[in-house]
Amino acid sequence: MGRLFNGLGCQRSKVNSNRVIGWIELTFSDSEEAYVAIKISTSKTETDTPTQEFETMSQLASIDPRPQHVIQMLDNFDLEGPNGMHKCFVLETLGPNVDDMVDFHTRDSRVPGKLAKILAKQALVGLESLHRHKIGHGDLHTRNLAFTIPSMHGLPEERFMELLSKPDIGKVTRSDGKPIDIGVPEYLVGHTLYRREALSFDTIKIIDFGESFTLDKPPRNLNTPLAIRAPEILFNDRLDYRVDLWAMGCMLFELFVGQTPFDSLMGTPPMLAAQMQEMISDSLPVRWQGSWLEMRKEITPSSEPEIKLQEWLEELYFVSDRKAELTKDDIVQLGGIIRKLLRFEPSARASAEEILNDPWFRDMS
Repeated sequence: MGRLFNGLGCQRSKVNSNRVIGWIELTFSDSEEAYVAIKISTSKTETDTPTQEFETMSQLASIDPRPQHVIQMLDNFDLEGPNGMHKCFVLETLGPNVDDMVDFHTRDSRVPGKLAKILAKQALVGLESLHRHKIGHGDLHTRNLAFTIPSMHGLPEERFMELLSKPDIGKVTRSDGKPIDIGVPEYLVGHTLYRREALSFDTIKIIDFGESFTLDKPPRNLNTPLAIRAPEILFNDRLDYRVDLWAMGCMLFELFVGQTPFDSLMGTPPMLAAQMQEMISDSLPVRWQGSWLEMRKEITPSSEPEIKLQEWLEELYFVSDRKAELTKDDIVQLGGIIRKLLRFEPSARASAEEILNDPWFRDMS
């Protein structure tokens, strides 16, 4: 904190331990006075090829007009560190992700129904744009949808930090009292959230392209959270951009009811595959059935009665102690849309464009 990076003065930092990537909030030190975010990647040697994330962000930055509801990279530079070169992404500043917003700013532990529909359509618009430009996201879920914030360019630093709230800073020490090793940070900066008055809960953008890929270079595997993992990942089949369509189906379910359709708590891939087949009225492709026969040997049969996706959606949405802004007909239509996305056969899934053309989204006022 307080360090200059490529002419940018650091204001706040946060370490994301899940991806071993540093996030730094900062402001330009020149007359522009624009607040931006820097994402610092893990170090690379001189012989390493550019990361797919950098290639994706560069491709998105070259598109005119810029894709809607997708985070923008404004610039990039390299930072030399003790372990090699770090690629740094200069990004637009965004607010909290949807998951954090639900945790800290809602009473019902879910997005209000009418807002959920707006955010769902925006996420579909962003995904349709990515797929139209032959980009797969690979890690689509509510933690990778971030709210935009009103422009803070020109705000004095003191006011900016007041809206951001002061982060907690903790000194790093060893339990045995010995000096910390070289390369270990002297302190860690805790997660912070903008104060409510600094936020605008009506527009989101898709973020985090660390698992992204181009359609001509499909990934061999993806580190997608288990609850939204597409079945072709579970069955070690060929992957392509349609993993995003399955993830979108799971995310639509979560946006409206506050949890994913499949339970991954203490779960395993075989248990998830079993849940999928119980809940979805769809046949498992023949090419996966041999693998499924082996997987099911690891599962203890459940005594719980089976519940289908539409029934589960309605049961969760119309919980008595939660406010229901949407009607029964709305939830029936939503369930039909989700079922179009949650198809076992990737080629059978509706595209983002097709879902946007569904009357339930198309006719939004």
